[in-house]
Amino acid sequence: MEQAWLPAAQPIADTPGLRWKIWLKNEAERAAGGIYLFDDEAAVQGFLTGPIVTAMGADPTVHDVNVRMFDVMEAHTAITRGPVLEGAPV
Repeated sequence: MEQAWLPAAQPIADTPGLRWKIWLKNEAERAAGGIYLFDDEAAVQGFLTGPIVTAMGADPTVHDVNVRMFDVMEAHTAITRGPVLEGAPV
């Protein structure tokens, strides 16, 4: 699974407004996912309507895609050392 998705890493990294992505996998369940941090909602919407997500939707091996958006609780995240840049807009 890791090797199959490796070519997607750089195009995702090049997404405007993306600060970072943490890649997740559960090989036993043949599941994968990620946690993304974007600069703002406009960047999220650009990603969701862009070519990467469109290609994922056309891939027959990708199914049960679930997208949920959250705001960052900055004070809590700072205490638990979350990888959010201090002073940057979220």
